[in-house]
Amino acid sequence: MTFDELLNAVASGNSPGVCVDSRLVRPGNIFVAVPGTTYDGHNFIDKALEKGAKYIVCQKSIRCENAEVIIVDDSAKAAGILAQVSYGRPALKLVNLAVTGTNGKTTIAFLVRSTIQSTGQKCGLIGTVVYDNCINCVEAPLTTPDYLTIADMTAQMVKAGAKYMIIEASSHALAQNRLAGVNFKAAAFTNLTGDHLDYHKTKEEYLAAKTRLFEGLSADATAVLNKESPEAEQIALRTKAKILWYAVDAPADITAHIESMDITGTTFVLEYAGKKTKVNIHLSGRYNVSNSLAAAGLCLAAGLDLETITAGLSSLKAIPGRLEKLDWGGDFTVIVDFAHTDDALKNVLSTLRPLCKGRLIVVFGCGGDRDRTKRPRMAKVVEQSADFIVVTSDNPRTEKPEDIIKEVAAGFSNTSSSRIIFEPDRVKAIEFAIKKAAKDDIVLIAGKGHETYQIIGTKKFDFSDKAVAFECLRKRK
Repeated sequence: MTFDELLNAVASGNSPGVCVDSRLVRPGNIFVAVPGTTYDGHNFIDKALEKGAKYIVCQKSIRCENAEVIIVDDSAKAAGILAQVSYGRPALKLVNLAVTGTNGKTTIAFLVRSTIQSTGQKCGLIGTVVYDNCINCVEAPLTTPDYLTIADMTAQMVKAGAKYMIIEASSHALAQNRLAGVNFKAAAFTNLTGDHLDYHKTKEEYLAAKTRLFEGLSADATAVLNKESPEAEQIALRTKAKILWYAVDAPADITAHIESMDITGTTFVLEYAGKKTKVNIHLSGRYNVSNSLAAAGLCLAAGLDLETITAGLSSLKAIPGRLEKLDWGGDFTVIVDFAHTDDALKNVLSTLRPLCKGRLIVVFGCGGDRDRTKRPRMAKVVEQSADFIVVTSDNPRTEKPEDIIKEVAAGFSNTSSSRIIFEPDRVKAIEFAIKKAAKDDIVLIAGKGHETYQIIGTKKFDFSDKAVAFECLRKRK
C-alpha cells in the first residue's frame, strides 16, 4: 500500500484512527513512528503491533506479517497530514495565520484574534497562554500542540463556525513538523534572540527551525517579516511567498510613528499603501508597536482593510502576563510579565525605565533544564536598568535553584552590591520587593507571566505570580 492509498482509505472512513503514541493504539489503528528528541517511535512499533495496529507508517524498512507497512521519507509530516485527513481536512476550511519568533508571539496572536473578532467573525487561537477552539478556552500545556490535537481543534473551530485561526508556531514544533497538513495564508516572523539553545544547540539550527514555516508557504501566501531583524533577510531568501515588511520609524511596507506613550498604552500612526490611521493600543513599549505592525500585516494578508485593523488593534484591553498591571489602588505599580530572555527583559525594562517616576524594582529568575547561556546575559540587562534587583527561582525543574542563581549572578558586575538580593524562595522574593516599594515605584515580576504553576523536580505545583503579588499587596494595605 502506498501512502496516498492510505490517505484515501482514511478519507473514506475505512481506517479507524491515527496514533503516534503506542500506548494509545487500538485494534485496526494506524501507528505512525515519529522520531523524537527523547524517544523514537520506531522503537515502539512492536508495542503498537501487540495492541493491534493494522497499519505502520515509518521511515525504516521493517518486516511485519500482521500489519501493512508504509515507508515514507518524513513520518512526522505524514502524521500531520494523516491527522488532518482523519478529521475531514478542517484546516482547509479556515484562513490559517501563524506567527513565530523568540518574542512577541502571544501578543501578536491576541491582537490578531481581537482584530478579527471586532468584525463579528470567529477566530480560533492556539498559543502559549490558551487554546481557544471558539467553543471553549483551556489553559495551554504547550505553545504548539501535537498533530492530532491541532487537527481536533481545527475541526472544533470549523464546527463552531470559525473562519480564521491564528497559531503560535514554536521552534520545537517547527523542527518536529507538527504543523504539517496545515496550509497557511500568512505567517509572521518577529525576531531571533538567545533562547532554546538547550534544544537547538546553535543559533543557526534555531533559525533553520523558524525558517521551515516560511519555506512551506505557497507563492500566493504572505510572509510578514520584521525589517529590523537581521535574520528576516535570510528568511526572505528561503520563501516563495509574497513579502510584507514591517518596521517602526523606518522604511517598510507597514510602518508606525509613535506619538505618545505611558503606562496605560501607546498612540501611534500606522501607515500602509499610502494610507495613514491613528491607533491607540492598551499596550506600552516600542516592541509592542512592532508587534502591532506584525498583527496588522497578518490581518491585511487575511483580507481585512486598514480601518478595520485600526479598530481591532485598539479593542484589545490586556494580554495575560504581558506587561500586566495589577489593579490594587495603591501609590506604586506592580507589573507581571512573561519576559524570560535577555532580549525580552531589555524590551520591558527599556519601556518601564522612562515611565518610572520612582525606583524600578525587578524580581526575576531563570528556568532550570533550559538554555543556560542566557542566564548571565539576563543579569547584565537587569543590572543596567533596575534600581533594585531580587534574583529568585523560576521553574527550577531538576536543577537546584541555588545553582541556577549562581550562574545568573555571574552576569552581574558586582554581586555584593546592596541593590542586589538573592532569595531562592519566589514567594519571599515577591513579598520582599513589594514591601520595599514606595510611592511612584514600579515593581516588575518577570519570568512566569500567565503561568499558574511552578515546576520543581518533575512535579508541577500551583503557583501564580499574580496571586502571590495580590496577597502581598493585601497584607501591605
